[in-house]
Amino acid sequence: QVQLVESGGGLVQPGGSLRLSCAASGRIFSFNRMGWYRQVPGKERELVAAIISGGLTNYADSVKGRFTISRENAKNTVFLQMNSLKPEDTAVYYCYARITVTDWGKVDDCWGQGTQVTVSS
Repeated sequence: QVQLVESGGGLVQPGGSLRLSCAASGRIFSFNRMGWYRQVPGKERELVAAIISGGLTNYADSVKGRFTISRENAKNTVFLQMNSLKPEDTAVYYCYARITVTDWGKVDDCWGQGTQVTVSS
């Protein structure tokens, strides 16, 4: 079982910035895809940003130009830099990873427990 642990959430004023981190540990051969999702009570979890093994990224339209996803491969960590935060960004942010855990291609889908981001004045 691969473990994902998020950190970096908190309270920030509109227009401010936060940087989320997600550290992966356990049996990891390679990262196929990693991403950040967010969810508010009563709503579906939505994709915020994702990065695949080749380095390609995609973002929700609502965060393009404000958020940046990146990976630190040597540390098995993915980051989400969030700038120009808006109250609408308030949510629990979850790290997701689709990870190849063996050299013959076994794949696990993993979720972190989430970190709260609150954007409020």
